[in-house]
Amino acid sequence: MSASKPAPATNRRTKSTVRAVLIVANAAVIGVFIHQLLAQSTYPVASSSASSSTSALGAADGAMPAGVTVFDDHVPGVINLDTDLLLALRKAATAAADDGVQFFVNSGWRSPAYQEQLLREAISKYGSKQEAARWVATPTTSPHVAGRAVDIGRSDATAWLAKHGAKYGLCQIYANEPWHYELRPDAIVNGCPPMYADPTHDPRMQQ
Repeated sequence: MSASKPAPATNRRTKSTVRAVLIVANAAVIGVFIHQLLAQSTYPVASSSASSSTSALGAADGAMPAGVTVFDDHVPGVINLDTDLLLALRKAATAAADDGVQFFVNSGWRSPAYQEQLLREAISKYGSKQEAARWVATPTTSPHVAGRAVDIGRSDATAWLAKHGAKYGLCQIYANEPWHYELRPDAIVNGCPPMYADPTHDPRMQQ
């Protein structure tokens, strides 16, 4: 019996060695798996970030910083407006200032790329091209891209324009957009023409 006693000790050492090898091997496999998992999870983030940075459009395309007025010549969305429209806006804004009203520009001239981005966002928001068309025109039909339209804020300014804008040839064009104004020189004598319910009723948008 005494001659057979070392065997169990040897078996125990063998089993311990095997377990140690298995633990190390498993740890290595788990490490590789975790590394691959982390690599896969971070890749889309980097890709998404790069995509958003290249598609971002700024002031050079007509995106309007906060607090811009019709007198801010350094802002592309203002200075790229049609010359006659901008002149009429500044005359009206000067008169409105006497009533304590200031004209802020929420949107003016836009590049085709910026207009296209706004259209995509509108389609996403409203769920269809048809519904989006009530609010955002295509780059080829938008008067903003042509520099012939301006979106004015705030409510006191649009209220002032609704009352006095025709004297300067400035008219609200769409009933659903009290902020959207365009130049209609005949309005100085004849008053502003009837408004369209929304842009889908405007023949210019059907091109």
